[in-house]
Amino acid sequence: MTEGNIITENFLLTNKKAVSLYHGYAKDLPVIDFHNHLSPLLIAEDRKFENLTDIWLKGDHYKWRAMRAMGIDEELITGKAGDAEKFKAWAGVVPSTLRNPLFHWTHMELKNPFGIETYLNTGSAEKIYQRGNELLLQDEFSARSLLRNFNVEMLSTTDDPCDALNHHQQLAQEGFEIKVKPTFRPDKVLMITSPGSFKSYLKLLGDKAGIEITDIDSLLEALKRRVDFFAAHQCSIADHGISVLPGQFALSAKLVQEFKVFLKSDQALFSNPDAFAGFVLTELCKMYHEKGWVQQFHLGAIRNNNKKMFHELGADAGFDSIGDYRHAGNLNAFLSQLNKTDQLAKTIVYNLNPSDFEMIATTIGNFADGRVKGKMQLGSGWWFLDQKDGIERQLNALSNMGIVGTFVGMLTDSRSFLSYSRHEYFRRILCNLFGSDMDQGLLPDDEQWVGQVIQDICYYNAKNYFGLNQGV
Repeated sequence: MTEGNIITENFLLTNKKAVSLYHGYAKDLPVIDFHNHLSPLLIAEDRKFENLTDIWLKGDHYKWRAMRAMGIDEELITGKAGDAEKFKAWAGVVPSTLRNPLFHWTHMELKNPFGIETYLNTGSAEKIYQRGNELLLQDEFSARSLLRNFNVEMLSTTDDPCDALNHHQQLAQEGFEIKVKPTFRPDKVLMITSPGSFKSYLKLLGDKAGIEITDIDSLLEALKRRVDFFAAHQCSIADHGISVLPGQFALSAKLVQEFKVFLKSDQALFSNPDAFAGFVLTELCKMYHEKGWVQQFHLGAIRNNNKKMFHELGADAGFDSIGDYRHAGNLNAFLSQLNKTDQLAKTIVYNLNPSDFEMIATTIGNFADGRVKGKMQLGSGWWFLDQKDGIERQLNALSNMGIVGTFVGMLTDSRSFLSYSRHEYFRRILCNLFGSDMDQGLLPDDEQWVGQVIQDICYYNAKNYFGLNQGV
């Protein structure tokens, strides 16, 4: 709509080699999105969104944090203000997001799928809001159509073990051409340090599994039944959001008995939560290995830090940050514990603190088994690191400490159907990194050779890693 927008065909591509790699090898590949927080309900009912605020601002704590930083009242962020008011408030913030990834993402998402190339600000907000809302009425902008627009081949939602997976079942029965697979995310079963909610959750888990959970054995049986249930509904991925991995992996006979008493009493605290979490997590990972699943670990977040706002808004509202945990000892010990009995599944480890890239890159190299290409993965730049600098740091760490050509690539980790632009963002950064090395004589001047590595990272490695060649 206006000239001068930086989101051009060659955005982020700073040399001719990068341009050739992106347009010739990366741009048109399908997307395999193996971790996100999209709603399977919205996909199943093929939701049409009411307006730009509905599809773009609701649930997006990245934008919420930026708005709070600019002094926007909470009423215009998560409060009762109207959608048009909230959009206008966000539009007024956007010009100040220069050098924050939100500036890039905002204008990439306006361009694709809406075709809007005007910079968003207070002056342009009304016309952009009106145009976006008009387009959202069309069938081409429903939830399923947006997935088609972004060339998504497979996506994995994030699902609690107690979920009935009825929306996934509906999509499979309808034969929806995009694979929508559940991911087994049992974080709540490890949260024994919150006894009230923990015991309530185990009651729900037992009900869903058809077994009363009275001790550690019945807990493991309930989890096994839910793993079996998820596997029967096309699940092949597990995921865990953990601040730091446990450092103990066994429960003594005394702790086993204590857990039994703990479940049926008003005992306030379990005496060794680390041992409990380590034991249960290890047993879960053995189940994943038996099923041939991929297991993911998102490490390093310190969550819900603003207690006042947590009590008002709940979790995932923009009050989490990077933790400074020590991971090396526990991570190596945990992987070694599973490896010594040959029960270590394919594993992806994500870090939130950028200082951990090299440590994790060298740790995963300890457990490559010579049988599965890229079995152990350093996950893509995640959360606070899914921006240009974080993506490049992850790629550089993996290149220096491992084999970047085995990398399974990017994911959205988002609740928004517009966030698939992040795959394009990643591919442009990836191609620019390799193209710059070619331009400087650091890589061979062989576009086909380098282009094949680019394609593997963007698509083919993930397709093989997650068994999509076998129709899983």
